[in-house]
Amino acid sequence: MPLVPMRQMLDEAAKGGYGVGAFNVNNMEQIQAIMEAARETKSPVVIQASRGARKYSNDKFLYHLMLAAAELYPEIPMALHLDHGNGFDTCKSAIELGFTSVMIDGSLLEDGKTPSDLKYNVEVTKKVVDFAHERGVTVEGEIGTLGGVEDGHGSGVSHLTDPQQAVEFVQKTGVDALAVAIGTSHGAYKFTSAPTEEVLKISLIRKIHELLPATHLVMHGSSSVPKELQDVVNKFGGKLKPTWGVPIKEIQEGIRNGVRKINVDTDSRLAVTGAIRKVFAETPDKFDPRDYLKPAREAMQKVIAERMTQFGQAGHAADYKAMSLEEMRGYYKKGPSGCGGGCCCGGKGKKK
Repeated sequence: MPLVPMRQMLDEAAKGGYGVGAFNVNNMEQIQAIMEAARETKSPVVIQASRGARKYSNDKFLYHLMLAAAELYPEIPMALHLDHGNGFDTCKSAIELGFTSVMIDGSLLEDGKTPSDLKYNVEVTKKVVDFAHERGVTVEGEIGTLGGVEDGHGSGVSHLTDPQQAVEFVQKTGVDALAVAIGTSHGAYKFTSAPTEEVLKISLIRKIHELLPATHLVMHGSSSVPKELQDVVNKFGGKLKPTWGVPIKEIQEGIRNGVRKINVDTDSRLAVTGAIRKVFAETPDKFDPRDYLKPAREAMQKVIAERMTQFGQAGHAADYKAMSLEEMRGYYKKGPSGCGGGCCCGGKGKKK
């Protein structure tokens, strides 16, 4: 199956009432782990690369690894998504390379650190939307800012999404998906104790979904950072401080209220690091990269398969025939904000 537009994937998720995990990658083993998990659970999947990942692996290597995945797993719908594009040129280069979806994070200025204002966010997002939709490519935007910094991206300060600003932003930009800030953050150290409603505002998702029922919502910084993964890292020489992530039950509540894309990265990193540390600690004579990368890949696959099941996407890989980017171009031409009548709102701006 060719790479598919993420818009179609999220429309189908909305129809089915489930979420789709978006998993970050930097190398071949991570892509293999995700695709094996998708095959195991029969799940559609979003594979995403940050600017840091594109620099680390090189665009051409990354893209051709994705083409290989499409060839080897023809039954799995998958979208290749740019995570946290910092400006128009970054998004344009990803689209021209072959990404089927891009995120433009106009909540920050182009340095990826300084919070912007709504005017700037709307302008840069609309420019990306116009360019992307002409080519059938999906666009995710962001309103509000997450805490934490990852891959050099982030202001380090959380600014919760204002629901009324979210409405204005979607109306003016026509984005396909909207990342909202509800108290989550990038990286492993999200919360110093189990999060309560005071710090993790799932109620904010409910409000935004009421106002924007036809917009696909996105939860960033949504790794659950399970203690068992932390314990493996620390058991074999790591020094992670106690930390809490986003509970699965809260993510599932978000899915029930319009969240269709859930970003997960830290959980994968912990699984990989713990497995590698275990090999080095238990068999210090090993030096073949395959001796530690294979168990690392297996550990990541296990975590990803579990998340796919928890998010509800398991079993939905064969639900629909993938659209081409050319077909998606026609889809965007049929209605306001890119709604061609094939999505969850039936072309009427509200849920069926």
